[in-house]
Amino acid sequence: MSDCCNKVTEGNGSGFDLAVVGAGSAGFSAAIHAADLGAHVALIGHGTIGGTCVNVGCVPSKTLIRAAEALHQAEAASRFSGIRSEAILDDWANLVAQKDELVAELREAKYTQLLPEYNTVAYLEGAARLENGGVVVADRRIRAPKVIITTGASPNVPLIRGIEKVPYLTSTGALELGSLPKSLLVIGGGYIGCELAQLFARAGVAVTIVCRRRLLPEGEPEISEALENVFRGEGITVRTGVIYEEIHRTARGVSLSLTDEGTNDRVEAEQVLVATGRKPNIDGLNLAAAGVEETPNGGIAVDEHLRTTNPRIYAAGDVTGRDMFVYMAAYGAKLAAENALNGNTRRYDASTMPSVTFTDPQAASVGLTEAEARRQGSAVRTSLLPLSAVPRALAARDTRGLIKLVAEADTGKLLGAHILAPEGCDSIQSAVFAIKHGMTSAELGDAVFPYLTTVEGIKLAAQAFEKDVSRLSCCAG
Repeated sequence: MSDCCNKVTEGNGSGFDLAVVGAGSAGFSAAIHAADLGAHVALIGHGTIGGTCVNVGCVPSKTLIRAAEALHQAEAASRFSGIRSEAILDDWANLVAQKDELVAELREAKYTQLLPEYNTVAYLEGAARLENGGVVVADRRIRAPKVIITTGASPNVPLIRGIEKVPYLTSTGALELGSLPKSLLVIGGGYIGCELAQLFARAGVAVTIVCRRRLLPEGEPEISEALENVFRGEGITVRTGVIYEEIHRTARGVSLSLTDEGTNDRVEAEQVLVATGRKPNIDGLNLAAAGVEETPNGGIAVDEHLRTTNPRIYAAGDVTGRDMFVYMAAYGAKLAAENALNGNTRRYDASTMPSVTFTDPQAASVGLTEAEARRQGSAVRTSLLPLSAVPRALAARDTRGLIKLVAEADTGKLLGAHILAPEGCDSIQSAVFAIKHGMTSAELGDAVFPYLTTVEGIKLAAQAFEKDVSRLSCCAG
């Protein structure tokens, strides 16, 4: 065990004020906020400092996705008359090396070099377990009256017969490939599967994506259908609503047997990427002995204050098995630190959590889907605006996508917003604020938005509840 980043004495001679188990985005958020509140903190990491986002998640995937977008946009430039261009991927390994350099730089700047700025945070390396009212790291007992668990999550492997005998990739391994396969089978239609399927297809790999339900199954069905059409247009084979039967190795790679609408079939590829969600990292924490209960999906159960069933132990981020976005992990960990140190005054609220998927076009949403609102007993109205009704999309000659709004039928209060559009992930924040502050569709439609922006589509979608926006002149809102 080492404390490579900081030397600090224990807070009051008898221990720390707070122990944070996990040194990723959530762990750092908790430790930094606790230090700002004057606490002495033991931040316990195991493995590469920085966790999922900077090392194997957000940063590496998004930089490679942007690279693949550059390839695609060069090819798509011909949608403008008089333009012909070409981009060639001639050194995948060099592109991956550039990605690795960025990861190393951000890990150093945002994690390793950050710790010395906080004199009351001690970084300890080693596997941790809860024991006898404290935390044990290797052979050292860390004394702290409160503990926050922020150990994150890791790729989940589906129950498919034969999967344990197949050399499958997870998102981590896929982003580290030194060379590209000729063909790739992607199992899973969630945001990870969709992002990586399109990334590798644009890099020249023959991609087939299969899933039990539909693409982005938690979102609106109109979004799923539109994204599926985009994928098919880019040459990606999409198989939805299938049942996985068995997977095995072949001389040329892997073969997945499946059932599709009652018909037996198989999909073969050189390599397979398993992208069927993530599971909380709870192994070895000794939760049961500490009186910490789990949720049905294997996460740590917490209340609205992020307190576990042991009142001195809190949990935040992916380890809770919900809201698995890095910004929600950081937000929750900050609240957990404040509640642990100052009493349970802050409540975790994900009602206006934006969800983003970095496909192209991007998928983003906030609030309730139409189905969710109806299940909660709300009478709702919806507005569905094709991107062809948004001037920005017409000027860009890229009308792939749509905007869907969900509102209460009687009051017009906005309940949900769902976007599939270029720049959709940036545009969703306007809807976040609208829902957070209880705006109605009429108020949103009356708001001033800049012209020739994608986000103006939200205003047009709000106006579409009451009028035919195709009969408006430019900026006639």
